Amino acid sequence: MLGNIRVVLVNTSHPGNIGGAARAMKNMGLSKLVLVDPVDFPSSDAIARASGATDILDAAQVVGTLEEALVGCTVALGTSARDRRIPWPLVDPRECASLCLDQVAAGGEVALVFGREYAGLTNEELQRCQYHVHIPSDPDFASLNLAAAVQVLAYEVRMAWLAAQGQPTKMEKLETTAILDTKLVTSDELELYYGHLEQTLVEIGFLDPEKPRHLMPRLRRLYGRSGITKLEMNILRGILTETQKAARGEPHKRRKD
Repeated sequence: MLGNIRVVLVNTSHPGNIGGAARAMKNMGLSKLVLVDPVDFPSSDAIARASGATDILDAAQVVGTLEEALVGCTVALGTSARDRRIPWPLVDPRECASLCLDQVAAGGEVALVFGREYAGLTNEELQRCQYHVHIPSDPDFASLNLAAAVQVLAYEVRMAWLAAQGQPTKMEKLETTAILDTKLVTSDELELYYGHLEQTLVEIGFLDPEKPRHLMPRLRRLYGRSGITKLEMNILRGILTETQKAARGEPHKRRKD
């Protein structure tokens, strides 16, 4: 589906922005780049800014007009930061992504059209697009860098695509000690911890064994509802051990990032 979505850059002035746009596309799984009359391309600046997305630059189609860039497209969405006072269908980036997915699901091809860095798309170019896309940035500083604008729309397209595929939109961090981080501690391990905790609190003067004031029962209740894993218990026990060493004036670890 993402292969039927093309990014069209019109008359881009700075080749670095072409490279930045290619990188943004590759980040989000888009691969079709069409350049309309670029001022400087190919360029080493574009390659440098692409940061590994040179395959997209190598496969980029260079054409002379927007009309050529839109050949084969069923829908084109043109980006605009300015209010042109043109009564044209206007969508935000999320609605734009939804439209893209609907079109490609129906077998169509979509173009996301971006204008010049200094002036955007002309009115005539915008009128060749069925929809206009406005990124709701701060009105006091509304002009986005070209690559940043591509990133915003590409991100929304990817989020919509992931949802359509039933894929997760966030990935859980995997620990090397994943088994320890999912397996809960046993009651006897908790009892050992409570004994260690009480001993440590006495040593640092936080708990007076003559006047405990229900401190340990309250801590038991706190930890008892936490669902502590074996990895977390190892961390807690390590903290107590190092705390005891510090309290006794013994050499202790100082963690380094």
